[in-house]
Amino acid sequence: MKLQTQVPLRTADNQIDYQSQLLLLGSCFVQNIGQKLDYHKFRSLKNPFGILFHPIAIETLVSKSIREAQFTNEDLFYHNGRWHCFDAHSDLSDVAKEDLVRKLNTGLKNTRQQIYKSTHIIITLGTAWVYRYKSSEDIVANCHKVPQKEFSKELLSVENITKSLGSMLGFIESVNPNAQIIFTVSPVRHLKDGFVENQRSKAHLIAAIHRLLDDKTNQNQSVREAYFPSYEIMMDELRDYRFYKSDMVHPNELAVDYIWERFKGVWISDKAFSTMAKVEEIQRGLKHRPFNPGSQEHQKFLNSLNTKTRLLQKEFPFIEFQSAFPHS
Repeated sequence: MKLQTQVPLRTADNQIDYQSQLLLLGSCFVQNIGQKLDYHKFRSLKNPFGILFHPIAIETLVSKSIREAQFTNEDLFYHNGRWHCFDAHSDLSDVAKEDLVRKLNTGLKNTRQQIYKSTHIIITLGTAWVYRYKSSEDIVANCHKVPQKEFSKELLSVENITKSLGSMLGFIESVNPNAQIIFTVSPVRHLKDGFVENQRSKAHLIAAIHRLLDDKTNQNQSVREAYFPSYEIMMDELRDYRFYKSDMVHPNELAVDYIWERFKGVWISDKAFSTMAKVEEIQRGLKHRPFNPGSQEHQKFLNSLNTKTRLLQKEFPFIEFQSAFPHS
């Protein structure tokens, strides 16, 4: 008896291993996958401007970084006791104007450097709904709790999203034509927009990504882009509210783990699995809290853990852990 429909997936050709350099941009689902990659000590940079929900915001970050643009005080505004920038998430906002400018320009620099050397760039789109600031007519990445009357809300068309993604790829390919691009649509439901509106939004994102991929294929271009169906896995394989957090909007830990395993099966190279297992063993060891830290048994455990860490770091010098002797 079959009790689940499963999204068919096939192993990717250009997989991720411990030699890969990764850049992750986009919605909060980037944080989920990024945390898994961080935990297993892959080399990655995720969301230097914080969570970016829609394609225009991601395009703005990519284009400004490649063009070596710089933020100044004129790009900021003061609201509710903090300085903000409409191009970045409120996680970067600061009470000091100079500190925010510094963080923004550091984020641009880090993004540019990572794009140049990335083997894989993962772009997760969350919504096609955007807010346009009436005073400037610019589409913003984040409203920063500025009163809604100062914005107009609109749904990006499939054509506009396709154009934005194409522009984004153009900037990336201008400096790194060999980067593997992995598109995905976030499984987080944006129900504040409305139930029907959320479905329209996700449909526009999915249609635009596939139009872009189809266009490149039809033009006989070298295709370095792919689609991973995280949204479809959530909707069709995990179609039960037990896989959501209490807000019934965000996937819970179990769902994230499941989608990660599906992603790993497609995009992580088999040759990386043994290293991932070694990293996980060390990570679990570092979290271990003994009843008697001074016991001989625990000192043996720490010495063994330290030996495993040194051996792994000899093979992969870029891998760093906290001290293997957390209780000494």
